[in-house]
Amino acid sequence: MVDAVEGPGESGPKEIAGKPVRVEMPGEVLLSATGDRAADTKGQISWAVFEWARNPYVLLVTIYIFAPYFSNVVVGDPVRGQAIWGNINGIAGFIIACLAPILGAIADSGGRRKPWLAVFVGIMAPATFMLWWAMPGGEGLSVFAIALLIVIVSIAFSFSEVFHNSMLPAVAPNERIGFLSGLGLALGNAGGLIILCFMLYAFMLPGRVDWSFIPGQALFGLDVAAHENSRISGPFAGIWLFLFTLPLMFFTPDRAHVAGPRFTEAVKQGGLRVVKTVRQLKHYRNVATYLIARMFYNDGQTAILIFGGVYAAGVFQWDALTLTIYGIVLSVFAVGGGFFGGWLDDRFGSKVAILVSIGGTGLGVLLAVSITPTELFFFIPWDAASPPVWDLPFFATVPELLYVGVVIIVAICITAAYANSRTMLARLAPASKMSEFFGLYALSGTATAFIGPALVGFCTWFFHSQRAGFASVLLLLGIGLALILFVTEERAEAAE
Repeated sequence: MVDAVEGPGESGPKEIAGKPVRVEMPGEVLLSATGDRAADTKGQISWAVFEWARNPYVLLVTIYIFAPYFSNVVVGDPVRGQAIWGNINGIAGFIIACLAPILGAIADSGGRRKPWLAVFVGIMAPATFMLWWAMPGGEGLSVFAIALLIVIVSIAFSFSEVFHNSMLPAVAPNERIGFLSGLGLALGNAGGLIILCFMLYAFMLPGRVDWSFIPGQALFGLDVAAHENSRISGPFAGIWLFLFTLPLMFFTPDRAHVAGPRFTEAVKQGGLRVVKTVRQLKHYRNVATYLIARMFYNDGQTAILIFGGVYAAGVFQWDALTLTIYGIVLSVFAVGGGFFGGWLDDRFGSKVAILVSIGGTGLGVLLAVSITPTELFFFIPWDAASPPVWDLPFFATVPELLYVGVVIIVAICITAAYANSRTMLARLAPASKMSEFFGLYALSGTATAFIGPALVGFCTWFFHSQRAGFASVLLLLGIGLALILFVTEERAEAAE
């Protein structure tokens, strides 16, 4: 089925990130979780490296650099900018929710996944690069054009996730999919961390500090006054994505091509198969329970990612420099979260791993909202006028340091939960319907993604409190955690 395997002269003990990996011995065929021939070590690592390629887009564009720049500078009104940014993501989410399951079903019909990934990367990389021309003052791209680019990239990004996730069971042996899933997410966070550190060194700190190892002005002649240090995030993410997609394209084996119907017929058949699968969810009751559980806790996690920085900036009055360093700190520990999630999964199984990772996320959020500049852990008063603990222009007070400490728990556990979640589906879904169920997996993660932000917004308004609003995500995490208790970790048989 595949050709990228160890040759006879290359057999023997192998390692991924220091952990032994069983590989084929001469005359032995190492099977993947789907029963096909598994990829070799290089092919498995190349599959994981695709996360390294994709994740910097999330950190640079959607969270820390471009999104605040778009809202505050390009739009020029933070409130209106946030509303537009929400609409952009809402439109993209709706389209993703409608099409992702159908694309998954089409992938099952045609067999191969890499051509689809190549198409989506071919869309994402140049569209992301074009964000360089998102200029303030009405110059360059219009707000509508920028919004259109973000919608296109967001859709392609999510669709690439469907096809990339669906490759996992065919790439690795069953006993390795937990670790490989965690490795991918760890690499994704590591890639984002490297770019954030470079952005901080090259474009953010110059002119702000007089440290000898920091350049006196932004590198490459970028004009900070023209916000080129923010606009460069698009080209950086696009180039990075293109370059580090190449290992997967060259070294990770794909399923053999299966002759299938024409595209229009495949779309029709794919849609019918999704409808049939949804109707058969009574047969897949265990998988359905899991997808509903994930829908709730994933909505909570999405809200944490969206509002975590907003909450911190509002409560502690953090500026852009502090938020960038905040992102770097969390990315460092999120790398460990990927490996932690993989270790939990391989050691205790996906269900226990999810219970631990979601429970840890909830505990971290509870501790986070217990800390303010004048209060520690709800009950301990703190004098906001206390002298700073150091002279650095960030995290200078005890409450801030404690907040960062507990949010590190959240970063580790959220990353672990993402790894554990897709591994759980890979263990539950019928092997013959893997892409279709990963389409439903994407749907469960996007169809109701508005619930978390809406809940936080409503509770913030109702209680007139950022703290109460952010704490409301605990409700979603709690529902998801409770539903996971009813899930049995066993593979479903495909319904006729």
